[in-house]
Amino acid sequence: MPALVYQRPVPSPRKDRQVLFYTLFEIVGYLINIIVILVIVQFVMSLLIAFNVVNMHNDFVAAIWRAINALLDPILKPIRRIMPNTGAIDFSPLVLIIGLQILRIVLRNLAYASM
Repeated sequence: MPALVYQRPVPSPRKDRQVLFYTLFEIVGYLINIIVILVIVQFVMSLLIAFNVVNMHNDFVAAIWRAINALLDPILKPIRRIMPNTGAIDFSPLVLIIGLQILRIVLRNLAYASM
């Protein structure tokens, strides 16, 4: 009776690419979540500042406000340039969130299609 020898399966390059693409999809999904949370925090803080609930003379509040704006302005400025002027209402965060959700849907479908 011949001895049973374990042969290690040879990984296919296609399977490796599928796992890599799905991993990249997960990473991009987390980054999208972080950006959406920052947009929501910026919106809430702008309301709190506008209605004098929080004071911009507080160093902690001012530091958070500057940090959030420093992170989001490079993303929002191109959208603001493209969009028409709507006066006091800024729709660029809404457009950003919708665009990011569309990107997430497209990447998710590509990740699932590659499996």
